Amino acid sequence: MPIQLNHVTHTYMPGSPFQANALIDVTFELQSGEFLGVIGHTGSGKSTLAQHMNGLLVPNSGTVLVDGVDISAKTRESRDARRTVGLVFQYPEYQLFEETVKKDIAFGPKNLGLDENEIEQRVCSAAKSVGLAPEVLDRSPFDLSGGQKRRVAIAGVLAMEPDYIVLDEPAAGLDPQGRRDMEKLLQSLHVEQKRTLVMISHSMDDVARLCDRLLVMEHGRIALIGTPVEVFRQSETLSRIGLDLPEGEKLAGKLRKAGFQIPEGTFDPVSLAKAVAKQIKGGSCSA
Repeated sequence: MPIQLNHVTHTYMPGSPFQANALIDVTFELQSGEFLGVIGHTGSGKSTLAQHMNGLLVPNSGTVLVDGVDISAKTRESRDARRTVGLVFQYPEYQLFEETVKKDIAFGPKNLGLDENEIEQRVCSAAKSVGLAPEVLDRSPFDLSGGQKRRVAIAGVLAMEPDYIVLDEPAAGLDPQGRRDMEKLLQSLHVEQKRTLVMISHSMDDVARLCDRLLVMEHGRIALIGTPVEVFRQSETLSRIGLDLPEGEKLAGKLRKAGFQIPEGTFDPVSLAKAVAKQIKGGSCSA
């Protein structure tokens, strides 16, 4: 399997009065080519989990394997395995620092010791992947919009050519248009570029629409894991944890009670409208 966590436990400040168990006996496997969503309340262990996937944090017990390699080992093989996992932090645009967009995207590949031609190719490819126009590359990243800055930060990770990309709240703080643009970018990375993605999110609607599987964290443990349909069926468990259903699922439930036959997994408004239109004589709906 691409990434495996086996009985991973992580404790912050062990033995101190501030000791806190962030992960407790976490075991799961990331499938090749999938889009995994990680949800849970603040403090449930989501970001700590993400930082274990590329070796930024090392478990107190258990192992993290990337393509079968234990990434906590101090070997060249482990270092190379860690580089195959790109991590995009929450608000990554705050880490932009170079004079131009091009230099910022090139920072990672340059530190790999690549030649200038290879760096140039990676920068152009990464910028194109996130929808940045060539003329943007020579501008200061600090002159860009919030959404564009976020794209520059993601391009910097893509330029490292990771096999797996872990994103911590990639749409946080963006305006509605920025959120829609980010959703299209993630869909492109997953569907068109066949990237394996992990996304931490507080938005039930986003993970319902975008992700193949969901992992629900609660107090450092995995509470649920399955497809969006399987997870959102567990409404009582989610309610106990303090998580809500997607707005689309709530509306679908009301429509089913009203007699409409709404297929499971119909989470977005357009699909709901089409499902209703089909059951109304003479009804129609255009997206």
